[in-house]
Amino acid sequence: MKRRSTTPWKKSRTYGDIHGGRTRRRFTDNIVARAHSLQRPAPGQALPMLLQDNPSREFFFPVSVEECAAALHALPAGHGDGITHIWLRRRPERMTGLNASLAEFIYGSGVRVVVLYPWRVDGRLYVGRKKPKPQHVAPYVRFGASIVNEHGRWYAAFSAAGLKRFYIEHLFCHEVGHHVDRYSRRHRQAEEFADQYAVQWGPLTTTIMTVPYSGGSLLAASGDSADPGSAASPAST
Repeated sequence: MKRRSTTPWKKSRTYGDIHGGRTRRRFTDNIVARAHSLQRPAPGQALPMLLQDNPSREFFFPVSVEECAAALHALPAGHGDGITHIWLRRRPERMTGLNASLAEFIYGSGVRVVVLYPWRVDGRLYVGRKKPKPQHVAPYVRFGASIVNEHGRWYAAFSAAGLKRFYIEHLFCHEVGHHVDRYSRRHRQAEEFADQYAVQWGPLTTTIMTVPYSGGSLLAASGDSADPGSAASPAST
């Protein structure tokens, strides 16, 4: 039991209460509400709903949310049925580490959401301090990325057109593959299915990528910066 001397005293407060007289602590950032911000679409609402955040000065989106919607319609009939949202989402502060995902598929509570995260404005993806194995960088090389070394760090460097294709054909279609694969599988089996889905059906979306590139610069950053660049798995569930 606390001694009275350890609790600051105010006449308006009962001894032992939380500061301010509340019986429950206040969530200063309203975290509970934010965790469930995507609402189930209303009956008859046009789907998918398109959401695009401001990515911040350090990041940009190589594709637009409209291009993603067009890619979804370019896939075989029925593959996009049930997807409620396409979200180009600002990267949360907790997702700046070396294993941060570039894409996610979220489902539950009446929503099925394809999420794409932005790319760093330096245009490169950090892949480690050791030369990566070919199988680890195959998803990048398939879209024309060069694997380069600068100051002991390895990067995947894309052209503007290659990066747009990587986002649509690989990242976006990979997550649609998770939507199509509605059966329960072990994690590795689910990832293999989504990868194969993107390889098989991703080329169908190439025809929609006619919008000129806009956004951050794709010039490689020079110098041995303390920030190694955006580092992430090719895709994540």
